[in-house]
Amino acid sequence: MVNTVWLKEQRTKHMDWRLEGSTQKVESPVLQGEEGILEETGEDGLPEGFQLLQIDAEGECQEGETLATGSTVWCSKNVQRKQRHWEKIVAAKKSKRKQEKERRKANRAENSGICPQHSKRFLRALTKEKLLEAKHSGPRLCIDLSMTHHMSKKELSRLAGQIRRLYGSNKKADRPFWICLTGFTIDSPLYEECVRMNDGFSSYLLDIKEEDCFSLFPLETLVYLTPDSEHALEDVDLNKVYILGGLVDESIQKKVTFQKAWEYSVKTARLPIQEYMVRNQNGKNYHSEILAINQVFDILSTYLETRNWPEALKKGVTSGKGYILRNSVE
Repeated sequence: MVNTVWLKEQRTKHMDWRLEGSTQKVESPVLQGEEGILEETGEDGLPEGFQLLQIDAEGECQEGETLATGSTVWCSKNVQRKQRHWEKIVAAKKSKRKQEKERRKANRAENSGICPQHSKRFLRALTKEKLLEAKHSGPRLCIDLSMTHHMSKKELSRLAGQIRRLYGSNKKADRPFWICLTGFTIDSPLYEECVRMNDGFSSYLLDIKEEDCFSLFPLETLVYLTPDSEHALEDVDLNKVYILGGLVDESIQKKVTFQKAWEYSVKTARLPIQEYMVRNQNGKNYHSEILAINQVFDILSTYLETRNWPEALKKGVTSGKGYILRNSVE
């Protein structure tokens, strides 16, 4: 009985001794480590290990790798180059915006007493209103597109471009015409070319008719403008419907439009080029009264605004046609 009690006491002492030894082993490295760190700090209060890291980082920065401000992320040369390039782009855009702002400000100052500045939305609405007004009160202009079946793709492309320029000029006119494209089908090669070349062609404010112009309007109201006519156009009558032949013919077949007007007993007229202009000597000895439909339109539109044929003809008859105004001859 005594031996059993003694063994238990010895066993308890042995366990307490082991616990004290393990506690000392655990605490001693921590204390030693703290003492070692305190002993290895330099003059600036940082441990030598951190000082070595700082030296290495400074070396890398000197070689072209910099530390980001307020962070430990560094940027390579490639990143720095891209950053500089981006900053140049941003600076250039800012400079361009500033110059454009100053230019608009200068224009407003110059034109302050001439015309008010309007928004694009207002101008679009105004243009639409003028075009719709022309539909009801005239003047009216038909583009006869019933003769395009024999035209080549190149000629169709040129005609599509002329239609685009004609419509653009009509939108800018103070007194626009109402335009009607006659003999024109949406499954024709010309329609496909117009859609391809002209943005928003399907939303143009004009009429597109499959019928020809001779069946859409009373014949007595029609005037076919053709360079082969014997009668010079004297005035633009708002009660008349003027027809332009939508024809680009590089083979220059004569009297195609005149013959068509004659078949329907429709009045014809030509622009008064011979009355107000004279032939100008040129190296090619070339003189032509055949104009593109957009050039004819520019003449009609200018005359409608100015009632001055010389000024109107100067607008549409280019020097390449070989004609100049009479008063320009010395």
